[in-house]
Amino acid sequence: MRKPVIESIMGAVVLLVAAYFLVFAYTSAHERQVDGYRLTAKFLKVGGLRVGSDVRISGIKVGTVLDERLDQDTYEAALTLSIRSDIRLPVDTVASIATQGLLGDKYIRLEPGTMEDRLKPDEVLKNTRDYKSLEDTVGEFIFLATGNTGEGSRQ
Repeated sequence: MRKPVIESIMGAVVLLVAAYFLVFAYTSAHERQVDGYRLTAKFLKVGGLRVGSDVRISGIKVGTVLDERLDQDTYEAALTLSIRSDIRLPVDTVASIATQGLLGDKYIRLEPGTMEDRLKPDEVLKNTRDYKSLEDTVGEFIFLATGNTGEGSRQ
């Protein structure tokens, strides 16, 4: 009779510890949306970047990816970004998609420009660099190493 009570208490303790770790992981993760002004960036390839991904400058989180959609006119991936209100980006800022290491998450890397004019809310970032996958990089390396100019004939 005593054994089921102890097992029930231990089960409850395990559930409480698991709930604590879930709350800790949720509150310490940087998955929270950044409130601020919105910008749009268009890319030919986003490589698995998802809504909720970080927007960073020099490795510091300054924003969040709010939405991703396909532009019906250009067939580019249009990403809506939320940027902290205290960060005023120059109009020649460059946005690119980067990864945290070889297998890490993807994020938007912003490289602020030098122009005096600043981007206004709801404007489009004009300078973007598309995502380059590991396969793309290896393919370019092999292409350059073999000296192939890409003008070979098909038979």
